[in-house]
Amino acid sequence: MKKIISKILVLSALVLMFSCKKSLLDQDNPNTLTVDQFWKTESDAQKGVNAAYAMFYQNGGWNRWIYFRLDLTSDEGWSNSPWTELGDWTRFQYINYNFWEGNVNTYRDTYKAIFRCNQVLTYVPDIPFADAKKKAEILAQAKFLRGFYYYYAAILWENFPIVTTIQTPTDLPEQSSLAQVWGQVEKDLTEASADLPEQWTGNETGRATKGAAQALLGKALMQQHKWADAKTAFDYLVTGAGKNYYDLVDYKDNFRAENENNKESVFEIQFSDVNKSAEGDGPSANVGSNRAQFFAPRSIGWSDGQARFWLVNEFKKEKTTDNKIDPRLRYTLFYPGLEADFGDKTYGRSWAWGADEAWFKKYSRDYMRSNEDYFNQVNNRVIRFADVLLMYAEALNELGQTADAYQYVNRVRSRVNMAGLATAYPAIGNNKDLFRERLKVERSLELCGESVRWADLKRWGDLDNKANVDKVALRDPDFKNFVVGKHIRLPLPQVEVDNNTNLSQNPNY
Repeated sequence: MKKIISKILVLSALVLMFSCKKSLLDQDNPNTLTVDQFWKTESDAQKGVNAAYAMFYQNGGWNRWIYFRLDLTSDEGWSNSPWTELGDWTRFQYINYNFWEGNVNTYRDTYKAIFRCNQVLTYVPDIPFADAKKKAEILAQAKFLRGFYYYYAAILWENFPIVTTIQTPTDLPEQSSLAQVWGQVEKDLTEASADLPEQWTGNETGRATKGAAQALLGKALMQQHKWADAKTAFDYLVTGAGKNYYDLVDYKDNFRAENENNKESVFEIQFSDVNKSAEGDGPSANVGSNRAQFFAPRSIGWSDGQARFWLVNEFKKEKTTDNKIDPRLRYTLFYPGLEADFGDKTYGRSWAWGADEAWFKKYSRDYMRSNEDYFNQVNNRVIRFADVLLMYAEALNELGQTADAYQYVNRVRSRVNMAGLATAYPAIGNNKDLFRERLKVERSLELCGESVRWADLKRWGDLDNKANVDKVALRDPDFKNFVVGKHIRLPLPQVEVDNNTNLSQNPNY
């Protein structure tokens, strides 16, 4: 897949062209094809869906800025950036709703990705294929990717306009409710799952699979508290036909360039350092990640994002069965005691930091480099099987099947030599509320810095009332700025509201 992704950027611009009227002197230029000229062959269809995957490399999304929204806005992270407005957007001080790096760029790239998916879903059905299965798989990938982007639109903005057809510049999309967006996510992922393969092989590895669609569908259902439906979606990966494709691996192998696309990976973004250039759609555009450059400690990267130190303390509350520090801490965070605790220098050096400072370590390259840059090749494992197991346990608990839920949490804990949950915390018993509270901790220890915490806080109701928000603020003082009923969602970019009479700004903005 890395080879495919690095080649598709030259083609992605082709699917963005609008039709234009030719004069008698016009010649067909293969570098400036129009829509009418392009969507003709199986190869065109493949290029079209590849262009949808290529949106992962735009900096409004998974190349850079979405991590500021999903990781730093949550109680896991914060910003001490000298760029005041950038920092303000991680502490709920939204003044300029058109702030490019905080809002507009991510919103724009989300729509661009959806537009590319819509092109595939509009034009590919009319293209003749020798193999009907291949055609169905291309359409299913486009549905998965559209569902993927609408999932994150629901998490971030909630009332995000749904567009499923090709739009012209004069079209004004209607406002959609959060329930409608979730409905679109469910529809896209359910339909995608039906035609996606269980596995890809060779250079196709990394494309969306049936398991990826089922996992993301389950996550979407969990956000709506549709516990039974979510369990059914996860069944495929945990107890059903797909269970042999997924398992847990060595924890550190989930965050390094080696051992990518392993059995724990349900869906991961394929990054590469092949191109040392800016982001874009050309053949030499960057297909790496900027995350580590912006989140690395001072003097290594920009250090615009940091981790909250309560996470370090949480890791140290419980020892392994052989009385050692939870080994996940070693691969999750940079912090002042890292060298003393595990013997690990940070990017090959010892540093003098504040006693309560920490930074995200996952997806960094400190094990192989002395610095970071804009071309990090470490794949982002967007959905891991460990996440699925913990979500599965959560669904079972909410369904009153707490006793059955223990085994799935224990699979995750035993991987890093932690005692079984009942042994470590016998007071929980089969109490649903106590189990849920412990599961919140288990998810933070296992998944810290993996862009899931904001969705978790929303799903758990921790942002629904002032009493709950005040508890969050005890570990993250930025939440003292959080206004219930307002900051649970981002404002829509004001330019979108001003230019579209069918849109209203999100509540309380």
